[in-house]
Amino acid sequence: MKILITGSTGLVGTALTQDLQRVGHTVCRLIRPGTTTQSIGNTQSFDVNWNPATGELGGAAVGADAVVNLAGASIAGGRWTPQRKDLLRSSRVDTTRALVQALAKMSARPRVLVSASATGYYGNRRDETLTEESQPGTDFLSGIAKEWESEALKAEALGIRVVRARFGVILSKQGGALPQMIRPFQFGVGGKIGTGKQWLSWIALDDVIAILRLAVENANITGPLNVISPQPVTNADFTKILATALHRPALFPVPAYALRLIFGEMAEALLLSSQRVLPYQLQKLNYQFQHPDLAAALTAILK
Repeated sequence: MKILITGSTGLVGTALTQDLQRVGHTVCRLIRPGTTTQSIGNTQSFDVNWNPATGELGGAAVGADAVVNLAGASIAGGRWTPQRKDLLRSSRVDTTRALVQALAKMSARPRVLVSASATGYYGNRRDETLTEESQPGTDFLSGIAKEWESEALKAEALGIRVVRARFGVILSKQGGALPQMIRPFQFGVGGKIGTGKQWLSWIALDDVIAILRLAVENANITGPLNVISPQPVTNADFTKILATALHRPALFPVPAYALRLIFGEMAEALLLSSQRVLPYQLQKLNYQFQHPDLAAALTAILK
């Protein structure tokens, strides 16, 4: 298959590109103007010019069978000033809108669009068990996720199968949240966040890549798809398990008020919010997780 990828230089995009190449797919990385990329090293894969601001999409994208849309500025990349919040929204919502509009101009359109979203769609739900059928939340991240998914869904009117991949916290030594989580433990000051009762829905990067490839290749998968482990944990339990994996103590809880003071609204949404999400659709598909258990996953990731 010929597969277009936006956000190909990020943690997930880089790993997905390598995986798709490995199994024989041709990968076209949609690259914005001014983006620096490393050589793919594969004659069946290449870069395609992509400018969301103008809608320009390079001619090499013609004939694509599938699109994986992973574009989006880092949620934790800085304090949520009004300007930062505008960037978080536009890099997801506006970019997805421009992508679907570009697909609409193709005479031969891709069969499937797998578009990223996030479990932030559900908002802060405390102990409630959440599936793909649960209603969205009402906070800032929920609002972005709803708009993000709404733009992706417009591709259905073009005859394209749409999968909305709602990612939880992705665990990888190469990037994402885990290196930031590890740092306090390396200095001996790790501990739970706030009360520690908030639920964390996580997934290993290996499973993310396998699930994305499954979503591309399996024509029966459509609609929202929770891309998370079947075993969410509380922050307190996550802290204990991570400390054990690192052979470090977990003695210094971080009070919620301090996080709110330092990070503002971002602390509430990313560190103190609770989402107990289950991968209901993946379980119906009998997907076999490589790392369903957190302790085993961290051991494998950190070795």
